[in-house]
Amino acid sequence: MIRCVAIDDEPIALSIIKEYCHRYGDIDLKCFTSPVDGMECIHSSRPDIVFLDIEMNSHNGVELAKELPAGTCLIFTTAYANYALDGFNVDAVDFLHKPIFYPRFEKAVEKARKFIRHAETDPLAGYITLKAGHKNIVVCLKDIIVVEAMDNYVKIFRNNLPTVVPQITMKELEAMLPADCFIRIHRSFIIAVSYIEKFSNRTVYMRNFPNPIPAGRKYVTSFNSLNNIIQTK
Repeated sequence: MIRCVAIDDEPIALSIIKEYCHRYGDIDLKCFTSPVDGMECIHSSRPDIVFLDIEMNSHNGVELAKELPAGTCLIFTTAYANYALDGFNVDAVDFLHKPIFYPRFEKAVEKARKFIRHAETDPLAGYITLKAGHKNIVVCLKDIIVVEAMDNYVKIFRNNLPTVVPQITMKELEAMLPADCFIRIHRSFIIAVSYIEKFSNRTVYMRNFPNPIPAGRKYVTSFNSLNNIIQTK
């Protein structure tokens, strides 16, 4: 069963998606006219596919897309074709132009299913789009070594790539990262499991990163789980 969430402030548009999902079969769909409620559902339930309208009265879908959890399979739905480029800049799997016809919808779902199968075999294959200054920066998950908190910003250290400092809080970024690939071991640090080299005395050492990372008392459970992680790497 494919779990989907659709967000659109037009009930008619949602009814069409609902009808198409029923025709396609094997889809569990939740619909929201409220972007706020829809995003809460997405972060709590982590659906396989998100259908997201772009031009809504209270929110812009492109901006909402930047807050989606990492690896979310996104399909934009909109009546405005000029948004297509923006859609692909935030790693949308497909872009459905209203009015949506079933053959095109079916093609988009098939493309999404291929994306999902690939993500299941490699959870680090995805990207996240973050805002830094007046630019959007696409960050590949497999490049992230360490994330360090800086008030309402974070500093993302990447493997053999420049450090980026996007405008996002640590809590917001943590919600976007796959929990089985990244661990928060300190109030100020998130580390990538794949880059862990060794640890001792509440300190973690990362490959291709010069400084040891401290583990905070609050995150003792995460730190203690590192032994199992190192052994299974």
